Parts: sequence; C-alpha cells; structure tokens
Amino acid sequence: MAKKQQNYLDFVPVINPQNSWTQDAQGIVTIDMVHRGFYARIAQKFFHTPRISHIKLDEYGSFLWKEIDGSQTVGALAQKMKTQFGERAEPLYDRLVQYMQILHNNRFILFRGKDKAAS
Repeated sequence: MAKKQQNYLDFVPVINPQNSWTQDAQGIVTIDMVHRGFYARIAQKFFHTPRISHIKLDEYGSFLWKEIDGSQTVGALAQKMKTQFGERAEPLYDRLVQYMQILHNNRFILFRGKDKAAS
C-alpha cells in the first residue's frame, strides 16, 4: 500500500523551547543554540568550540520566526509573508518550504503532531 503523502503547507511549526532567542532594535532575530551532547562536549573541551552559537536571521526569517506561534500552518505563514513582502518574497512557497526544512533539521522548530516534543 502506498504511503500517504502529507502536504507541507498543513504542518504547524512550533519554536523549540530548548533554544532561546533575542530581537534587536531593527527587529532582526538571533537564535542562541546551545550545543548539547557527548560529542559537543568533547569538541568544546579539546577544540575550544563555543558552547552556544548565535544564529542571526535575515529580514524574512526574522519576520517568519516572530509569526510562529504554534497554531498557524505553514500555508497561513506563507500568506502573511506574501502580505508583508509582496513580490520580494517570490518564489514564496519553494523558498518557504526549504527554509522551514532547514529550521526543522537544525531543531530550531518542531512540527505539531510530527515531533514528540511539539505535541
């Protein structure tokens, strides 16, 4: 039997509570990612890697990050991006899905119903 494909625009993103974030005066978001785990500790001790990385988002990413509230779907967020940025956001859906995949792969966001911590 074929696996049922899910529409990515129906996913509901939630900000991962393990990472803190700040916003500067221009509204740009910086995510503070704490490196956890055995290998991260080894790298910190022997290679002097930082315990916390600061990931600064661009204008689009910062807007999107501040809109993620755990109740809106990716499709609804796409409409807000289109309203805010208009033609500058195009190609909207391709870019947005790829960006959400990057955020998810780096555990900055979780998807409600898909990830255990977000349910």
